[in-house]
Amino acid sequence: MSPRMNHDIDRSIPFIEAHHHLWELDRFPYRWLAEPGTDEHNATIGPYKMIRTDWGPGRFFREFHGQNVIKSVHVEGDSGAPDPVDETVWLDGIGHRYGMPNALVVYCDLEQSGAERQLTRHLEASDRIRGVRIRSHPDDPTAPAFRAAYEALARMGLSYELNASPGKLLSGRDTARAFPNVQMILGHAGFPVRRDDEYFQLWRTEMSGLAKANNVACKISGFGMVDHDWSIDSIRPWVLHCIEAFGVDRCMFGTNWPVDILYATYVEQVDAYRVIIAEAGFSREEQEKLLYRNAERFYRI
Repeated sequence: MSPRMNHDIDRSIPFIEAHHHLWELDRFPYRWLAEPGTDEHNATIGPYKMIRTDWGPGRFFREFHGQNVIKSVHVEGDSGAPDPVDETVWLDGIGHRYGMPNALVVYCDLEQSGAERQLTRHLEASDRIRGVRIRSHPDDPTAPAFRAAYEALARMGLSYELNASPGKLLSGRDTARAFPNVQMILGHAGFPVRRDDEYFQLWRTEMSGLAKANNVACKISGFGMVDHDWSIDSIRPWVLHCIEAFGVDRCMFGTNWPVDILYATYVEQVDAYRVIIAEAGFSREEQEKLLYRNAERFYRI
C-alpha cells in the first residue's frame, strides 16, 4: 500500500471525474506537449516527458479502474488547433463511442470579436458542451469584446471556467457578480502556485472573497502540478478550505488527469479526496454531493 493510503477507504460512493484531458499528438499541435516542453510548464510541472505522448481514450479510460467512476467532464487541453471546433468534433465522437466524456468544456477565445459565432459552431458540433475555458482570466474583463462574449454565454446557457490564481480570483468574483445568470466554475481550486504559509493565507482570503458570489462553484483538482510530493496531510487544508468557503453544495472534485499522473496514481488521487472528506466528518449524503452529485448538477449530466 502506498504510504499516502494508510487509511480505511470506502469506494462505494460513485465518482464523477470533473476535470480531465485527452490528447493525441498527431491530431493537433499541442505545442506545450511537444519536445522539450515549454519553459512555463517545465518550471511548474517539472519534467513531464511521461505525458508528452498520446493519451487517447483507449489508454486514458483504463485509469478509472477501481474508483467507481460513472461519468466524466473533459476540459480543453490547449490543443492549438487552428479551429477549436475540430477538437469538439473529435471529443464528441469519443463520447458516443465510449460513453465518456459526458460533458465538454471547450476553448473559445472570449477576448476576440466574433466569439459568439464560434460558440454557435461548437454547440452545433456537440450536444455535450457545457462551458468554456480560456488560457487565463483576462487582465481587463471589462473590455467590450469579452463582455459581449460573456453575455453570449448567458444566452447559450454555458458556464465560464475561471482559469485564475491568487491575484485574479477577486477579479473573477467581480465578473461573476456582473453576470449573475452565468454559472462560473473555478478550476484547480484557484491554481495555487506556492505552498508556503504566507501564500496560503493570500489564497485563503481570495477564495473566501470569490465564494461570496453565489453563482461560482469550486472544482477541487490539480494539486500535483505544484505540490509534487503531496500527501493527504499536505493537501487537506486546501481541500477543506475550498469546502468551508464555498459550502458542500458548490464543490466538486477532479484529478487533472493525465497531467497529475506524474505525481500519483489515479486511485491514490481520488482516494485522497475520499479520505479527507470522510475523516472531516461529512455525512454520506454530503460526500455524495462532493464526489458526484454536484458535478452532475453543475455540468447537467
